[in-house]
Amino acid sequence: MKLLRKDIEKDNAGQVTLVPEEPEDMWHTYNLVQVGDSLRASTIRKVQTESSTGSVGSSRVRTTLTLCVEAIDFDSQACQLRVRGTNLQENEYVKMGAYHTIELEPNRQFTLAKKQWDSVVLARIEQACDPAWSADVAAVVMQEGLAHVCLVTPSMTLTRAKVEVSIPRKRRGNCSQHDRALERFYEQVVQAVQRHIHFDVVKCVLVASPGFVREQFCDYMFQQAVKTDNKVLLENRSKFLQVHASSGHKYSLKEVLCDPTVASRLSDTVKENAGTVRIFSSLHVSGEQLSQLTGVAAILRFPVPELSDQEDSSSEED
Repeated sequence: MKLLRKDIEKDNAGQVTLVPEEPEDMWHTYNLVQVGDSLRASTIRKVQTESSTGSVGSSRVRTTLTLCVEAIDFDSQACQLRVRGTNLQENEYVKMGAYHTIELEPNRQFTLAKKQWDSVVLARIEQACDPAWSADVAAVVMQEGLAHVCLVTPSMTLTRAKVEVSIPRKRRGNCSQHDRALERFYEQVVQAVQRHIHFDVVKCVLVASPGFVREQFCDYMFQQAVKTDNKVLLENRSKFLQVHASSGHKYSLKEVLCDPTVASRLSDTVKENAGTVRIFSSLHVSGEQLSQLTGVAAILRFPVPELSDQEDSSSEED
């Protein structure tokens, strides 16, 4: 999803202009548009025309309309969203208050206005427009004094931070300047990791470098996490995977991702989390069936006493 414009006032009234780019964006759009909203988009309208001889015909013209939303229908197969409502701005083709249906689809711009934008809806827009929320792999490619913090999505690699610190060379009998600069460098990389990696989305963090830089960095990061009681880093320690890279430049990430060991680890990451969560659409038959069972279901790896007793009693009766 691409956000072209956002005008939200202090009272949370306002409008946003968006362009859905992928089929999944249409699902986000379906959840954004609500009855009572104002939707403005380009559409096709069938109009009647009268010739100079008095004969009446019809033609289809493209125009831009603003509707007060009354009904919303999502076609998951065609990835189209049909929004029906009454016209709020009269033009030469459509009178004020006339009914019309706008069909939204990928790559068609629209403007959505609400009297009250709540935090949940704004958060959905932020997630839909930020590719980082679809990136389940992150990488820190580094060497002494240079690091790139990247997010890897199915279609692109996003550089979220570049850290550069001048590291003095070690001098015989005096390494204090080198060690202080290296510690400052590691600290800045840790800050970039915490700022740009969403651990509730990311399943694996690759730490790649030549030599022993990656080991030294990880040791420093988790030692500091223990000292500061950084629960986020400590709870996600198992997601960090140390691998070799020829340098700290971004292009080294390509060789890292081609490593068979890395590919195997990435394919097994859901398994290591010991579970899978699936969301069923209410528009799909599976979602309809699930809603009849309270809306939540789970396959447990341990027996539930009450259910086990019921099964035992029913088997005895049989």
